[in-house]
Formats: sequence, structure tokens, C-alpha cells
Amino acid sequence: MKEEINPKDTSRAQAFEMWMLSPMPMVTLVKTFDVTHLYKVSKRSGLKFNMLLCWCIGKAASRIDEFYLLPQQGNLFRYDRLAINVIVNNTKGGISTCDIPFSDDMEQFSRDYDSLTHQAAETCRDITNEEAMIVGTSAIVETELDCIVNQYSGIFNNPFLAWGRYKHGWLKTTLPISFQFHHAQMDGGHAAQFLEELQRRIQE
Repeated sequence: MKEEINPKDTSRAQAFEMWMLSPMPMVTLVKTFDVTHLYKVSKRSGLKFNMLLCWCIGKAASRIDEFYLLPQQGNLFRYDRLAINVIVNNTKGGISTCDIPFSDDMEQFSRDYDSLTHQAAETCRDITNEEAMIVGTSAIVETELDCIVNQYSGIFNNPFLAWGRYKHGWLKTTLPISFQFHHAQMDGGHAAQFLEELQRRIQE
């Protein structure tokens, strides 16, 4: 469910006043993650690496209150659930986006991931979830990347994570991930907390 709230009644009151009208309110942090365990789990289980990573992102984000807030068109909204947006290649040679509802149950998330991404790819239509706070993702796995900085359109203020192909080393597999967020939604400390929590979820 989505509801409009008064920013003055939240911990984001000062940040909302400072950053809502900023011409460039987005902040991007980049962290290199150790994804060795995630890679091994993917290979052993046959589960998609990208699905596992998206579930870890949802798991980490769901523990941080600021992820349920969205500054939009001068207002602040609160959601009671999360969804992870993924981009899929469709059958017409283009791309479609797909909002996958986050569930603590990884098996349920995996079923939804497979079903909805397949549907989006086959129909060439976006699948949206208006009642959930969307955490955007983009995986450009055709090459290894050190960093991705997303465009800021002023329309989509949702948090957004992007990455390329993981890198195999002698002892571990690593993956740089860019994390972009709106400064009215959260501060750098919240973002750092999320990135640390994401690493813990990947290790688990």
C-alpha cells in the first residue's frame, strides 16, 4: 500500500527540505562485493545468480526503514512492501521491465522471478507493481564494469543498483555494484548500512 505522509512528521524532515528541490539530489556509491559464496550457491543449486543477488538486495533493503520512503513530485510517500525491478531482454529485441514482489521466502521469490521475467520477455510488456516501493536494478553482464552511474531524469527517484559481469580471482569472485539513491530519502550513513547488510546477506 502507498500513502502520502507529511515529511515534517518523519526523521527525513530536514533532508526533505534541503534536497527535494535540488537539481541533482541523487547520490551514487560504489562498493566491490565478495560474491564467492553466491556464485558457488548458484552453480550448486542451478538457481540464477541474478535472482539470488536480487533476493539479497531485497532482504537487505527490507531491514532499513528509509527504503520504504519515496520522495516524488514534491511529496513524500510511504509503502508497506518492496519489489525488485529487473530489466529483461524481450522477444522483439528490446527490453522490458519487471517488478518482482519481494518475499522473505527465497523459493517464492525465485518462482515469481522466473514466472514474471518470462512473461515480460514473451509479451514485450512491462510488469509494474504500483502498490510496492520499487528498488531498481540493472545487470549488464556482457562485460566487466568498475562502475555504473545512472542518469537522473527527475521522474524516477527510486533507489537503483547496477552491476556488470562478476570477476573471478585466484581466491574469490568479486562484483562492483553501484548504488544510487535520492538524498531526501536517505543519508550516506543509511546507504552504507544497506551496503554492509547486503554483503552479510550475500555471505549467508
